[in-house]
Amino acid sequence: MKIAFIGLGNMGGGMAANLVKAGHQVHAFDLSEAALAKAREHGCETFSTVPEAVAEADAVVTMLPNGGIVKSVYTADVIGKAPKGALFLDCSTIDVATAREVAQLAGDAGYIMVDAPVSGGIAAANGGTLTFMVGGTAEAFAKAEAVLKPMAKAVIHAGQIGSGQVAKMCNNMLLAIHMIGTCEAMALAEKAGLSPQKFYEISSKSTGYCWSLNDYTPVPGVGAASPADNDYQGGFASALMLKDLRLAMEGAQGARANVPLGQHATKIYEAFVEGGNGAKDFGAIFTTL
Repeated sequence: MKIAFIGLGNMGGGMAANLVKAGHQVHAFDLSEAALAKAREHGCETFSTVPEAVAEADAVVTMLPNGGIVKSVYTADVIGKAPKGALFLDCSTIDVATAREVAQLAGDAGYIMVDAPVSGGIAAANGGTLTFMVGGTAEAFAKAEAVLKPMAKAVIHAGQIGSGQVAKMCNNMLLAIHMIGTCEAMALAEKAGLSPQKFYEISSKSTGYCWSLNDYTPVPGVGAASPADNDYQGGFASALMLKDLRLAMEGAQGARANVPLGQHATKIYEAFVEGGNGAKDFGAIFTTL
């Protein structure tokens, strides 16, 4: 299959490489020449414009920074430039309204589209072990699944278009709340005289079990290996967590949902990022306690 891949950043580069490994012909585009060079090393054919990359594509995968860019790229450079009937898969994390609007525009122009945001981070993108949360019709999901499987450990149909973005914003709001709680508990244990390692051994086998504690321990030298062991470099940047939390707050407002812990987590990450820590892994909240 000919797959155009637009957006070769920290996540997209590894994802495109895994599509090549699966035997697909990948036509890649990014604004960064360094990203394009790396894509060529992994077997992608690169192009200088988006319309050139999508011109012969059976499917177009996008991994872009925000909803405004997603809408701009699709309306200006993908819709009407890719062959009619091509499958569009937007794997960016964006607001639900924009995801639905772009899908409607694509559908009106004769294309099939799904929103398919991911969970798993850079290591999972490189390793082909992402979780995809897919919004779209059953027919669209069936077609999208074949494209997504080489990049995934799980591909889940969340429901109608936009449902993938709903799942992503709720998942990451929960993750932020878990991480803050994990950091608070580990800091309290240490200050109260219990070693972080001993607390980890107990809580990871008790009702405090959660991914942030067991699989992504935010204390250096304790529990699972994580960015905490590398001065909180790599992993999932706090600025990206804040972006996702703001999307969740926007979604909560639109749905008239009460999310007091989500609101508090957003304020905590806003202060952390505004303090110059946006590039640090989101588990670095531990350092504030």
